[in-house]
Formats: sequence, structure tokens, C-alpha cells
Amino acid sequence: MDADVEAGSRVTRRFGRGMIVAAWLLVLALLTFIFQSYLERRENPNIDPDTRVGAAGVKEVILKRNPSGHYLAGGEINGSRVTFLLDTGATDVAVSEELADRLNLRKGAVRFSRTANGTVRSWTTVLDDVKLGTIRLKDVRASILPTMRAGEVLLGMSFLKQLELVQRGNVLTLKQY
Repeated sequence: MDADVEAGSRVTRRFGRGMIVAAWLLVLALLTFIFQSYLERRENPNIDPDTRVGAAGVKEVILKRNPSGHYLAGGEINGSRVTFLLDTGATDVAVSEELADRLNLRKGAVRFSRTANGTVRSWTTVLDDVKLGTIRLKDVRASILPTMRAGEVLLGMSFLKQLELVQRGNVLTLKQY
């Protein structure tokens, strides 16, 4: 009988250790998830941008600058969620070739674009629908750049020139009249 009790005691101890290890793994996974969410929100404080409709029906989107000094914001192109990097130095909205393929964008005329990384071949295209918060524009001129990283979308002047931009401190307000 003593052997049975001792064997049962060993099984109980092993089970207890296993539960402790599982609990620690669960705590570590939870902390990783929370920290990752914090870093994502810090990098892009505008995942869902603040919006309002001002006087006379003016649509406004309020963006906060991230710690790197950039304005990133969640939005949509042709109904698909994307993350925009506002770039007043970009002539057009610029999308990666991978994103263009995923959105079934038609490659138009070939042209050469000057980028921070030099001159690259690109294609013209038109985005049927671009949405940033409550601001929505149709038939926005864009460029498809094969050298861009897959998740990048530069929200250039073909979109931004149709809005009023007001920057105060670390806040940029876009207004659509």
C-alpha cells in the first residue's frame, strides 16, 4: 500500500509542477500580447482615427504624431483595411506591388518615380475609393511601386491636396469641405 501512496504522490507532484509551468506560460503569453498591443498603439496612435463633423458639415480627421514624428493612420482602399503613412512629399498615393495585386489594381502606364532610394520603375493606377476616418474620396490617382514593402501605403498629394491640413504641435487635422 505504501508503494501505491508514494506513486500517487509522485503523480500529484508532477501534475502540480505541470500546472505551475502552464500558468507561467499563460502569464508570459498574456504579457507578450499586452506589450505588443502597447507597441502597436504607440507606433500608430491613429489605428482608428478620431473623426468629427464640424460646422457646416465639414468632415474632420484628427491625427496624433507617433514618437518617430510621422502620421500613421488606419484607413481603407477599395474597402480593404490598410495603414497610411501621410507623405506630403509624395505626388500620388503609393502602394506596394503586393498590395496592388491583392486589391486587383490595374497597372497602367509605366513611368519612373524618384524615391528616397533613387529612381524606380512604377505603374499608374486609379483607386476607386480611399477612406480615412469620415473622409472618403473617389477615383484617386496612385502609383504602384515594386520596391515598396508589402504593408506600406504612402498617402500622397493626389489625396491630400483635396483637403485642408492644419498642424498644431503633435496634432494634424484634415478637413474635407
